[in-house]
Amino acid sequence: MVALYKVPKLSDFSPQALDRHVAELLAAVEAEAAAVKTSDTRKAFRDRWLARKGGILTQVNEWLRSAPKDIKPEVGRRVNQLKLEVEKRVEFKAQQVGKAAPESSIDISLPGIRRPIGAEHPITRTMEEIVQVFARLGYSLVEGPIVESDYYNFEALNFPLDHPARDTQDTLFLANQEGKPARERLLLRTHTSPVQIRTMEKVGPPLRILAAGKVHRNDPPDASHSPMFHQIEGLAVDSDITFGDLKGTLDHAMKALFGSQVKTSFRPSFFPFTEPSAEMFVSCFICGGTGRRGEEPCRPCKRTGWIEILGCGMVDPNVFEFVKQRGYDPEKISAFAFGMGVDRIAMLKFGLDDLQLFFQGDLRFLEQFK
Repeated sequence: MVALYKVPKLSDFSPQALDRHVAELLAAVEAEAAAVKTSDTRKAFRDRWLARKGGILTQVNEWLRSAPKDIKPEVGRRVNQLKLEVEKRVEFKAQQVGKAAPESSIDISLPGIRRPIGAEHPITRTMEEIVQVFARLGYSLVEGPIVESDYYNFEALNFPLDHPARDTQDTLFLANQEGKPARERLLLRTHTSPVQIRTMEKVGPPLRILAAGKVHRNDPPDASHSPMFHQIEGLAVDSDITFGDLKGTLDHAMKALFGSQVKTSFRPSFFPFTEPSAEMFVSCFICGGTGRRGEEPCRPCKRTGWIEILGCGMVDPNVFEFVKQRGYDPEKISAFAFGMGVDRIAMLKFGLDDLQLFFQGDLRFLEQFK
């Protein structure tokens, strides 16, 4: 450890004595400078020698004050020269340590600072994949409000007030709506179909759109149900559109999503806003349509070799009556529509058996999808 220099009080002001004290001080500053290795010790070293209050050079001024009057000019000359030499050495050391500090402060043998990188949620990723498939077919993505009116959610989609299909929607109405007319009551949308009506009110035919987003129904949460889930619905409107166009479009989309080997099957069904209506199945892309996975039955397709993916159909002409003034004359145009649950498709794609895993925010689960 280097002994710290202390400024002596002078009684002998002869040239020989002054030279000796100057040499001792310069040797001391050199020795202390050699011990400075870090930015912290550099600051302490600089303050010790150059500080205006209590610094070594400030104390050296006492040599001049205590010198006899007749030799003050000679002592002053030596003190000024000494200050220049000390300042030069201190500043040189400060710059030297300042340049070396970044290199010496980094230990390249230590692990780096890891910056955790997030990833798309599996539902977001699945939704984006579906949207991209249909975007390549000329469909545009449109959005609408989650809080909807009864008119857009039901009435304009061919759900009259007394229609029994309303009962299957398990609708969540907002509070304090009883005093409003039925069509103006607010609710959490039960499907993304209202976006299609809202878009047709603004844009005339021809039209190809996708409506994607969150929907809500009064379903208790379990392995296959949630009060909030995600849907993607598509609508194509033009002259002379047929059910064959619907089948060809969806067959192409399913092959793009699940692989060129999958087959599609359409089975009759019922939806209030389409006629005729169908449910579309794809051959199980997990077991290859065999219904078995090795010696075990295939659970996703329930051993049938087919998986239900979506509902679809030709748009009921009654729906166009609500937007007829925008050019949607059912005598001149036709359309098909389809809708699918994004969450269920994500479960199938990632081999999951519990829908709630998507919504619990467990990082151990979500980190698997990086």
